[in-house]
Amino acid sequence: MTERRRLFLLLSPYLVGLSVLILVPGVVTFAMSLFDWDLITPPEFTGLANFRELAGDGLFRISLRNSLSFAAWAVPLRLLGALGLALLLHRRFRGVGAYRTAAWIPTVIPDVAYGLVWLWILNPLYGPLNLLLEAVGIGAKNWLSDPTSAQAAVVLMSVFTIGEGFLVALATRQELPEELYEVAAVEGASALRIFRKVTLPLMAPTLLLLLFRDTVFSMQASFVPALIVTGGGPPPNATTYLPLFAYENAFEFLRYGYAAAATLVMFAVTAAIVGVQWLLVRRYRRAFVL
Repeated sequence: MTERRRLFLLLSPYLVGLSVLILVPGVVTFAMSLFDWDLITPPEFTGLANFRELAGDGLFRISLRNSLSFAAWAVPLRLLGALGLALLLHRRFRGVGAYRTAAWIPTVIPDVAYGLVWLWILNPLYGPLNLLLEAVGIGAKNWLSDPTSAQAAVVLMSVFTIGEGFLVALATRQELPEELYEVAAVEGASALRIFRKVTLPLMAPTLLLLLFRDTVFSMQASFVPALIVTGGGPPPNATTYLPLFAYENAFEFLRYGYAAAATLVMFAVTAAIVGVQWLLVRRYRRAFVL
């Protein structure tokens, strides 16, 4: 068996998964976006009419703005949280396994159950978050009735599901050579300087991958919180994000072609953001090398 054939057989399960889970649904979604279809009557070809309608849809613009705002807050906070936990918990000490497990657990809780837990946490009357705020003298807050607070609550929910990023950052930190830290300690470098000159540069490639991954994730992660916890409100559609917009048009209004067009725009916006990030990273690397 040739080397090329062996590599093809090794990659074939991934190629099948890529085709079935990404390429085929992408082609079907694009095809649906060109039709007006409710799955009941025969589809009617409309060309780019759905995209033109999206351009003039005020609710779509609100959902796009909300999604971009969510990503702008959630992605950096999730990355900083994963990095901070990895740096705090990379050393072995008594009980570190329990802390690592606690950091991982929110990520493996089913999304709907996780949303219901946060409904209890954010309850204005007996929720533990408001009870804690009252105990420290800040005062209770009606989290889900104020647009700004509701958006902050959705971001907060996302910040706690950093288990995967935490594990990747933790594994990366544990692989760094300890000799570098011993030399830095002998030379009297401060902890901050060691972090800036040793830890951060060595972990940068992994952190960049987490940045790209979380950017893609954040454009979709707002769906369950917006559906279960806030219902897309409070008015005026403060937590209506692109995934919820597409879901409502497809399954409530039976506008599957319109929802498909919105989904494609969401993917295009995500790809554009990742592309800009990649260009900035390449420019930084060239400046750093020079």
